[in-house]
Amino acid sequence: MPTRDAASKPESEPKSETDPASESASASASAAAWARKPSWAARAESESESERTSEFVALKPDLPHPASPRRVAPTPAPPAVGDGPGQGSPEADVTREFGAPPRTDDRTMALTRPPASSPAPPSAAPAPTPATAAGGADAGGPPPPLDLLAQLTNTPPKPETVARTVGRRIKIWGTLVALLAVVLVVVQALRPLPTPTLKLTAESTHTAAGGALSLPWPSEGQAVVDINGLGRMGTYGEMKPLPIGSVAKVMTTYLVLRDHPLKAGDKGPSIPVDQKAQDDYTNGVKEKESVVEVKAGQQVSELEALQAVMLPSANNVARLLARWDASTEEAFIKKMNDTAKELGMTNTTYTDASGLMESTVSTAEDQVKLAKRAMADPVFRAIAKSPSYTSTTTSGGGTIDTARTQNNFNKLVPLNGVVGIKTGSTTKAGGNLLFAAETTVGDSKQLVIGAVFGQHRAPIIDTATAASKSLILAADKALRSETVVKKGDVVGHVDDGLGGTVPVVATKDLSVPVWSGASVGISLTDGGRTLPHTAKAGTQIGTLTVGTGIGEVKVPVALKGDLAEPSFGAKLTRIG
Repeated sequence: MPTRDAASKPESEPKSETDPASESASASASAAAWARKPSWAARAESESESERTSEFVALKPDLPHPASPRRVAPTPAPPAVGDGPGQGSPEADVTREFGAPPRTDDRTMALTRPPASSPAPPSAAPAPTPATAAGGADAGGPPPPLDLLAQLTNTPPKPETVARTVGRRIKIWGTLVALLAVVLVVVQALRPLPTPTLKLTAESTHTAAGGALSLPWPSEGQAVVDINGLGRMGTYGEMKPLPIGSVAKVMTTYLVLRDHPLKAGDKGPSIPVDQKAQDDYTNGVKEKESVVEVKAGQQVSELEALQAVMLPSANNVARLLARWDASTEEAFIKKMNDTAKELGMTNTTYTDASGLMESTVSTAEDQVKLAKRAMADPVFRAIAKSPSYTSTTTSGGGTIDTARTQNNFNKLVPLNGVVGIKTGSTTKAGGNLLFAAETTVGDSKQLVIGAVFGQHRAPIIDTATAASKSLILAADKALRSETVVKKGDVVGHVDDGLGGTVPVVATKDLSVPVWSGASVGISLTDGGRTLPHTAKAGTQIGTLTVGTGIGEVKVPVALKGDLAEPSFGAKLTRIG
């Protein structure tokens, strides 16, 4: 029977039987032809999508030497039936395996071959070459992409060396250091600037020309003369505690005003007069004490009570104020001594509110310390310089203690600028006077404060008064004005806190009161104001001051140049 072409044979026609020997010879020839071609070329020719049977094997990145994909060379398709002797069976099967990319679920996916009805290449095939089995490139071309990917992703790391370790550490630490440097720059640039300060560069003291000043001191006792806020002119005698008499009432008045302050023009609260105050008046007249007439049940204002204590030196009213302020005289006396310690009056002891008791002792030096503090109160100062006041408690009789007009026992007020302060005399204490006088020096008004204690030459109070007057006049004559800084002089600078400074200059002459050999202190202050970080030249920035308190003399200071913020470099390099 003639052989028909396999392509023209109907699908329903049964297959003709083939000779086994011919089929074997044909398969061997086909395999040899496939072996001579590259594996990838052979696959391209022999395989169709319906004929491929593949199995994907996940790559294991943690394996030191992953297995290369294994391929089984397909058997070439047999010639069609009738084309020649030894026609192959179409039922022959071909299987090929190759590596698949790794999967996250680490599963193997297998693709099964097509149904048995599809034509298949011959079942016999030669063993793959070593190069193909190892996953390397075939002799006929480059390796497939999956083989190349496997080689790249499973390449073992390079061996560790000292140079590589050092290089890696340099990269890590270099990055950290660079990051820290950036953070440091930002922090330093954004930190708040320090507050500028004003510093004195001129001399902090000025000493006037001339030798020690000579003053007309008394022939006995002790004496002191101060220029309030500028310094001491001189002292006389040994500063040992001695009875001071009614000078003690300065502390009494000072404490009442401190605990119950008054404003200028105010009379303050009304104080009820008790029976003891009336009895003290009656007994005081008999004992020839300094008293002012009062009766139980009367009301007296705080201001009038203080006037009675300071001007006619009423002992009975001093004790009344002590009881009103602290409930008992003993409690008030304790306050007197505590305050004396606070003010540095180390040689002072109070045993009564009036000073009548001889055990109340002090020194001229200690009482001048108290006088400076008390005269800073404008109400105290107004009372001390009053020549007299009108009493509302007296009967208007012809005696000193019953007169409506009560005069100041300090006969120096208001002569020669005297503005107080207090007399005091007893047989044991002698004559004592704590004084204050105002005087004008140049453009400033100065306060001379002094004391003369322990004068026993009769009449004792007049002796103390005369000695005090001589010292006041001598102090006024010794005082003179002297220019210590001229306008435009550099007296200090503004320090920005980071090394930058701008000079400051006096805006006018600074003339201060001095006396022969006097040494006065000079200070530069900002007046409690916060200095700016930037300002134009000529901006007033502070005050140059000589002295303190009432005797203070000052002139403004201004920037000589522009004040600017610190530079960026100064901000970065600041410490602390």
